[in-house]
Amino acid sequence: MHVFGSSGVRGVAGEELTPEDAMQVAQAAGSVWAADIDRVAVARDTRTTGRTYENAATSGFTGLGFDVDRLGVVPTPGLQAYCEAEGVPGLMVTASHNPPAYNGIKLVGADGVELSRESLDEVERALTAEPGYASWDRMGTDRRVERARREYRTGVLDAVDRERIADADLTVVVDPGHGAGALVSPELFRELGCTVHTVNAQPDGHFPGRNPEPVAATLGDLRSYVRATDADLGIAHDGDADRAMFVDERGEHVDGSAMFAALAAAELRAGDGVVSAVNASQRIVDVVEEAGATLSLTPIGSTYIVSRIRDLQAEGTHVAIAGEGNGGILFPDYRIARDGAYTAGRFCELLADRPASELVAPYDDYYNVRRNLHVDGEADREAMLAGIEGHATESTADLDTTDGWRLDYGDGWVLARPSGTEPVVRVYAEARTPERAEELAGQMVSAAERGE
Repeated sequence: MHVFGSSGVRGVAGEELTPEDAMQVAQAAGSVWAADIDRVAVARDTRTTGRTYENAATSGFTGLGFDVDRLGVVPTPGLQAYCEAEGVPGLMVTASHNPPAYNGIKLVGADGVELSRESLDEVERALTAEPGYASWDRMGTDRRVERARREYRTGVLDAVDRERIADADLTVVVDPGHGAGALVSPELFRELGCTVHTVNAQPDGHFPGRNPEPVAATLGDLRSYVRATDADLGIAHDGDADRAMFVDERGEHVDGSAMFAALAAAELRAGDGVVSAVNASQRIVDVVEEAGATLSLTPIGSTYIVSRIRDLQAEGTHVAIAGEGNGGILFPDYRIARDGAYTAGRFCELLADRPASELVAPYDDYYNVRRNLHVDGEADREAMLAGIEGHATESTADLDTTDGWRLDYGDGWVLARPSGTEPVVRVYAEARTPERAEELAGQMVSAAERGE
């Protein structure tokens, strides 16, 4: 079993992931980086346990002799921008979209890109070794760096088409969900010339207004506020603001896969590459085929998507866009990083021509269902997966086992896989009618429950 899952390591704070764990991860990463650097950056989201884990990680680094730049509360893409600009690796304390009780760690290279699977494996091997502490007179120091958020916001402002967005005269409602985006996105969109309203915009690690995951079930307040203010768009982030999800001008939730497809359609040229995960919607498949581009599928998780982007770039392929239907989009020409604020800015550029509902309308002819099946221990997990595997191998549908079990039926598909960050088995289904999508998801859920 890997310590680092599909997007870092996460767990319930104080139980599944302790401050000692954070210190040990920092020590292991530091032992791998020691030959090349003597300074690292550490940042966090707004979780109540964030400062404790930031302190633990900082101690792990300084004990090995590293100096630490402590950025405080910064979106994950803000840490990545800082690492790239300064040429130092970084550690992000975040559990992203997980509930408030969770915390986690992501590692970033000195190029500002998440570590590859191979690099994470090297860090994992170092976890079993004794750390080589520095002598008393060579231990590192830490300093507060206050400019990281400002410089990140300026970078996003410079990278999007500010004039186009300003000319569109947009009214937006920003819902950072009490996360790190609360300190960046509202001001960013004001500087872009938008009229900005906010909801859940106070940094608060208890996440009192909504859970950190920006899905339809948690965005009721945002939908209501968009309707009440006649806004053109609602923008929602997860806890570390590397994702963006939208509400259209009618106050309706925009499907994440439809949003991804609309952004891709505007970005792609013939011969371009696109990277997505094995749960990619047929929407993105259709857009890629129409553009004459190529689609490369990976296991679910940003670690795998980032690694595939770099592999394709090394082969000479121009990767124009990558990501998943959860709002985590990458524009590699900008930065190989999921960036919620930049994604929202690029989406706003497209609203200069037509409202959000019309923008995504061509991609509304599919229906998606997602089920999370709670796992009660390893034995329960293995029984569920056995039931799913049995159903998948007995099916006459086309089977893809890149990550879990995906069955393609022609008129729809269903995927089941164990989460890499939570004790759940996720079931995804897509079809041209909601009834068929529910049917396919129900068959997979029943198979898992029979395995129990």
